[in-house]
Amino acid sequence: MTRQQILDLYFMDARSKLIDLAAFLDRVDRAEGEADFRLAAFRAALQELHGGEPQRAKAVLLSLSDPTTEPIAAAPGKGAIGAWHQTH
Repeated sequence: MTRQQILDLYFMDARSKLIDLAAFLDRVDRAEGEADFRLAAFRAALQELHGGEPQRAKAVLLSLSDPTTEPIAAAPGKGAIGAWHQTH
């Protein structure tokens, strides 16, 4: 596809997701209390979008992923938390 075709097909969906992200950050900023490691990881992942390098999706995914290769003895919780925390 051409760049124009991609814009025609996907721009409105991407626009909607961008607005959702902005609304999420606004809600977090208005809320009281301390944020945990996930907010820092989220903001770091957003920085991957600024570089203009190819494979931004891969860079974002890797920035949120556990880079270790050794298995852990037991999971620290019941479900996924969406971002890697170094103490795990």
